Amino acid sequence: SEMVMLLEWWSGTDCTLYTDPESYHKYGKENAIVILNHNFEIDFLCGWNFCERFGVLGSSKVLAKKELSYMPIIGWMWYFLEIVFCKRKWEEDRKTVVQKLLNLRDYPENFWFLIHCEGTRFTEQKHQISMQVAEAKGLPKLKYHLLPRTKGFAVTVQCLRNVVSAVYDSTLNFRNNENPTLLGVLNGKKYHADLYVRQVIHILIPLLQERIPLEDIPEDEQECSTWLHKLYQEKDAFQEQYYRTGTYPAVPTIPPRRPWTLLNWLFWALLLLYPLFKLLINMINSGSSLTLASFAFVIVIASVGVRWMIGVTEINKGSTYGNNDNKQKQK
Repeated sequence: SEMVMLLEWWSGTDCTLYTDPESYHKYGKENAIVILNHNFEIDFLCGWNFCERFGVLGSSKVLAKKELSYMPIIGWMWYFLEIVFCKRKWEEDRKTVVQKLLNLRDYPENFWFLIHCEGTRFTEQKHQISMQVAEAKGLPKLKYHLLPRTKGFAVTVQCLRNVVSAVYDSTLNFRNNENPTLLGVLNGKKYHADLYVRQVIHILIPLLQERIPLEDIPEDEQECSTWLHKLYQEKDAFQEQYYRTGTYPAVPTIPPRRPWTLLNWLFWALLLLYPLFKLLINMINSGSSLTLASFAFVIVIASVGVRWMIGVTEINKGSTYGNNDNKQKQK
């Protein structure tokens, strides 16, 4: 909520949703799996913004790398909010992921399960290696995406079948070749995001139907893998169209901002900032050099910690997952 507030209210980033008007009224009123592309530093934040606009931010779940669970405050909070963590080693992850997903079958509210099937953010190096793997395995090559990791998606579908109503295929881009960063959001820089959400009934005729009921996705893992590869071929085509025309093949709309993230931020600011400022004034009045030095040290450590957490989102400091992993698969 605090981070979504920064995007919506602090930086004032515009987020235009392209979707079918008939599907629009169902958003937030049903359980769904949301497939997101993984090309930008703040794509996860735009996914949360999508959740917030339709009232499911508090019940949104993600499949995230295990390292994020160790991040102070945010990672600990995610642990207690039933976020599904994985080490990205399928032999070790399968049992844990299945158990966490099965727990969601009894979740008392409508929830969205957000998943980046590519497993890691897009870079030119990772894309080159990924396409070498595609060629070696006879898989369709992609221009704007990495090959999707199909096992996690297949298990998600198996565990949430008859609980989740639909799959939302979401493709995010930014206008004017903007390169958004979390640091830019913190500095109040405004971006212009375009999010294309489709719910396709049959993957081979995406422009004729606008829904993907979960029962239409194959249960067999190999068939589900083929289905997902076809989906990413279509995502690639939509990316190509966006880069060529600057728009998506759907009706644009801007879902209204809800006040709750701003009110939540104001509440905690009023609750915490007054005693903190009062403490600071008392410390200054005390005249103790040791006290002031200790306070300055804490501020520096906090600033370094925040900068480190921001670094987790930076593409140029991202993990090597997708580089070494794909190289090993080629051997």
